[in-house]
Amino acid sequence: MNKAVRIDFVSDVACPWCAIGYTTLETALSTTDTPVEVHLQPFELNPDMPEGGQDAIEYLAAKFDITPDQVRINQQRIYDRAAQVGFRFHPEGRKRVYNTFNCHRLLHWATEEVGLRAAWSLKRELLAAYFTRADDMDDAKTLLTAAQAAGLDQKRAAKVLADGEFEREVRASETRYKMLGIQGVPAFILNDKFLVEGAQPVENLVAAIEAAAKRAAEDEQPDAGQGDTN
Repeated sequence: MNKAVRIDFVSDVACPWCAIGYTTLETALSTTDTPVEVHLQPFELNPDMPEGGQDAIEYLAAKFDITPDQVRINQQRIYDRAAQVGFRFHPEGRKRVYNTFNCHRLLHWATEEVGLRAAWSLKRELLAAYFTRADDMDDAKTLLTAAQAAGLDQKRAAKVLADGEFEREVRASETRYKMLGIQGVPAFILNDKFLVEGAQPVENLVAAIEAAAKRAAEDEQPDAGQGDTN
């Protein structure tokens, strides 16, 4: 059996393009026969966002130096693209922009203590809370509800949030990927060798996965002419 292709999916719960990237990756995984292991990696678009967040239109207009109307036009384009791949945004869009560090701590916990599938499910629920329902992401109840929906232990999740667990590990991962040159998300790193940036179409992700698998298989083959000399 071929060795699974490792994908480090670097993304942020607060990133609408990451919601699209998550959905297209999920579709790609169901399309290809190549075994894949997805490891979720943290990236914060708004690391300095204070508790309570900020009005989304106001924040995006200031960040990109555009008018509120331009923000609304850009956001609608994203919503339309998301609908095409099967991710539903709230009809009125997200209300506020939030810091997502606690989301990343929960995702790290799910990965380490429960497994990759659990973390993948939690990511889906957190994206739905942020973009589909436009919930308050600073409210611990929102995150605990997402954990429960993903089949995780709410009490353990509450302890992770309350005790500040996995802060160091998440910070270290964030630093690592920034040092590797990741400046924007989503980003897909395949087998630590290939980088695919942006919310790519399903067929592009499938092609990248299969190319990475082929390269890995070739690398495992012994060099021609070499053999046992004993």
